[in-house]
Amino acid sequence: MRNQQWSKVKKKLDSFICDSLRNRVQFTVTNYRKAHDQLGRAFITVDKKEVLNMCTIVSSREIFWKGHEIRNAQSIEYDVCNKKENYEIGIQAHEMIKAEGIFAQYDFFDAVEEYFHLPIEKVLESDHIIIKIFSLIDRRVGKRTLQRMRESIQNEQEIIQYFYNLRCEADGIRGLCKK
Repeated sequence: MRNQQWSKVKKKLDSFICDSLRNRVQFTVTNYRKAHDQLGRAFITVDKKEVLNMCTIVSSREIFWKGHEIRNAQSIEYDVCNKKENYEIGIQAHEMIKAEGIFAQYDFFDAVEEYFHLPIEKVLESDHIIIKIFSLIDRRVGKRTLQRMRESIQNEQEIIQYFYNLRCEADGIRGLCKK
């Protein structure tokens, strides 16, 4: 998917947004040419207000610090020659920050690609925060499905609850969204 133009990917992604949120939710990608990897950030806005920022620089910094915490907790000294250990700690740190809701631009692209290839039933079952957000604003998800999700959404992260409440409000089922 990274070989595709963002405008085409965005158009396809936008086509999945439900009618009630079509002009309210936007996906944006910004690349920084002068960054060492020329990556930047992806972000989701609702009513022109940024609600989820997926910045590669922030993610990289958090992976570094989380890796440092892992090494300290396990009394592992950094060895530049031990590539396997460094790689495994990096993967573990990345998974930990994603679980905390910290994403890089490439995490957004990976989630979009996975979302495009999954049937809606699998999208709804996903544990991936970004894919879960996509499912909550997806036009293929109806009011009855949203109502069935109410119990499980209460145990989700704040950003997922936000999108659930946004969709409920937009579809006129506000009573379901209150705790």
